[in-house]
Amino acid sequence: MKKLLILWSFLLIGFASCAQQAPEVRPFIGNPAFDEKISNTISFSVPVMGPADLKNASEKVYILDAREKEEYDISHIPNAQYIGYNKVDESVLADIPKDAKVVLYCSIGYRSEKVAEKVRKKGYTNVYNLYGSIFEWVNQGYPVIDKTGKTTKQIHTYNKKWSQWVEDGKGKKVW
Repeated sequence: MKKLLILWSFLLIGFASCAQQAPEVRPFIGNPAFDEKISNTISFSVPVMGPADLKNASEKVYILDAREKEEYDISHIPNAQYIGYNKVDESVLADIPKDAKVVLYCSIGYRSEKVAEKVRKKGYTNVYNLYGSIFEWVNQGYPVIDKTGKTTKQIHTYNKKWSQWVEDGKGKKVW
């Protein structure tokens, strides 16, 4: 019994030490409750980048949308390519150099983090998850475009529950 207790203790310590904690310094999120939701939802297994950092990037950045096609078609970040989540379209990666800066996003960052992990396993070395993803992008006043390339106010909020994280007046919430 004593050996079992010791083994159990080592397992608990091992799992605790493997868990990723939210970094103290994270990209700016205007709503503290949303910041808490994000930091409790993602695992920080991929480095994060804030919307302002992406918007102001001076080097070439490949932006990949890890939502479903319906969400992407309603609105997406300009210059983003659709990669998907349930069925990841890895062909999108074919023309991206392995050392290029790649930023993935979804609604708040969970799905994009999972796809970013897959992209890193493919050998891409400069991969980021957009912290707060498209919701925070819109909350910070940055534009989104629809499937025809026109600027739109619509934002696919996944469902009614998740729509609370897009600030009122920042976009027309659809799901």
